[in-house]
Amino acid sequence: MDTILSLFHTIFSQPLFNALVFLTGQMPFHDLGLAIIILTILVRFIIFPFTHRSIVTQIQMRKIEPEIKKIRETHKNNQQEIAQKTMALYKAHGVSPFSGCLMLLIQFPVLIALYTVFINSIPDSAHTLYSFVILPEMINVHFLSLVNLTKASFVIAFLAGLSQFIQMRLAIPPSTEKKTTNASEDITKRFMKQAQYIFPVFIIVISLRFPAALALYWTTSNIFAILHEGVVRKRAFVLAKAKE
Repeated sequence: MDTILSLFHTIFSQPLFNALVFLTGQMPFHDLGLAIIILTILVRFIIFPFTHRSIVTQIQMRKIEPEIKKIRETHKNNQQEIAQKTMALYKAHGVSPFSGCLMLLIQFPVLIALYTVFINSIPDSAHTLYSFVILPEMINVHFLSLVNLTKASFVIAFLAGLSQFIQMRLAIPPSTEKKTTNASEDITKRFMKQAQYIFPVFIIVISLRFPAALALYWTTSNIFAILHEGVVRKRAFVLAKAKE
C-alpha cells in the first residue's frame, strides 16, 4: 500500500504541486487563483486526446440511436442477439461505448492529486519541490483579491455546480423520443435526466466542504469542457450539412 501511495505521489501529486508553485511564481501578484486556472488548462490539454475522443464518441452514439432502437425492437425477445448486433454496429461506426469510463478513470487520479495539493498549504509541502522550482516569497491566496482560496466559497461552489449543469446538459441533451421501447431503457433515461440536476447540487455541497481552490479547478475544467464540446458539436453539424 505504501508503495502505491508513493508512486501516486511521484506520478501525480508532486508534479502537479511543483507546476502550481512554479505558475504561482509567474503570475501577477503571485495570484494562486490565476495559477490554478492556468494549471487546469494545462491539465486539460494533456488529457485532451482522451476527452476529445470521448466527446466524438458521444456524438456518434447519438447519431446511431435510431439504429440501436431498431435492433432492440427487431430482437426484443433475444437479449444476446441485441448485444451482438449492437456491438457490431459500434464496431462498424468506430464507436467505443467504454470511452466515457476511460475518461473518468483518467480524471479521477488527477482530481485526487489536486485535492491533496490544495488541501495542504504550499509552505508546508515545500519539501516536495524539485530543485529547480523556487518557492515564491509571497503567495496571494485571495483570487483577484476577492476570494480566499484556502476556505470554502459559496460563489465559487455555485459556479462549479452551474458549470457542471451546463456541461452535463451539453453532454446529455434532452431526448426527442416521446416513449422508450423497454423498461430498462426508460429507467436509464430517467436516471440520466435526474443526474443532470442531482450531480450539480452534489458538486455544490462538496465544494462548500473544501477549500475554494478545488472548486475553482472544477469550474475552470467544466468551462473548458463546455467550450470543447461546443466546438466539436459545431464542427460535426457543419460536416453533416456538407454531406447533405
